[in-house]
Amino acid sequence: MEVVILADPAAVGSHTAELVARRAAETPDMVLGIATGSSPLGTYRELARLHAQGDVTFDGVRCFALDEYVGLPERHPASYALVVERELTTPLGLDPANVRTPDGSAADIQQACLDYEHALAASGGVDLQILGIGTNGHIGFNEPTSSLASRTRVKALSQQTRMDNARFFAKGEDVPTHCITQGLGTIMEAREIVLVAQGEAKAAAVAAAIEGPVSSMCPASLLQFHPRTRIVLDEAAASGLTLADYHRFVAEAKHHFPGGTR
Repeated sequence: MEVVILADPAAVGSHTAELVARRAAETPDMVLGIATGSSPLGTYRELARLHAQGDVTFDGVRCFALDEYVGLPERHPASYALVVERELTTPLGLDPANVRTPDGSAADIQQACLDYEHALAASGGVDLQILGIGTNGHIGFNEPTSSLASRTRVKALSQQTRMDNARFFAKGEDVPTHCITQGLGTIMEAREIVLVAQGEAKAAAVAAAIEGPVSSMCPASLLQFHPRTRIVLDEAAASGLTLADYHRFVAEAKHHFPGGTR
């Protein structure tokens, strides 16, 4: 696990966007796993800026979203299908046929989960997965106590997650109670993972994920077992780390070793 601590959210977005752009240049038809929520928005908007000025193209990139609410009305502005369309598909010039989100309105939700797993496998698997982290340590919508081997499935949302996400819904509107999410086992099959976090509200979850024991109580801690994970933080999100100075030293020292360090 590589931990990168940067000055502010803008630096997090720029650093992560540059990583995604490099991977897209190396593998034009790569499969990109995309998270929604507020954490990666700075990254996506920086990617849009790079695309607009002609620095990077995403013509062949294929995308799979991590999750979707169950039961939202079609074209609801808080649905992740619309968020992905608004923040990624349109500004990055992606082919809509290459962008997929779980079907939270399917008549047979369980079959929709299986279909999503099959589509991921048929794509060849995720090359680079972008993640955020919830204040309770969730990744995707894998809430605390999720099975560490879980696959794409229906998941009940915790009260904390529903409170955190209420800001995306109209006043008085109920946040859905369930979602479809890729499981932790599914996420861990990505060949490379980058998790972004900004703000002091994420500091406790970040510290538990990086320095705590691997536990289903902090689902993001499972990333300690992934061979190629980068955690990109601003100073506020890193403020709970006991070994923050060591992580800064490692990030600097890697420039002196071919291939870096982890």
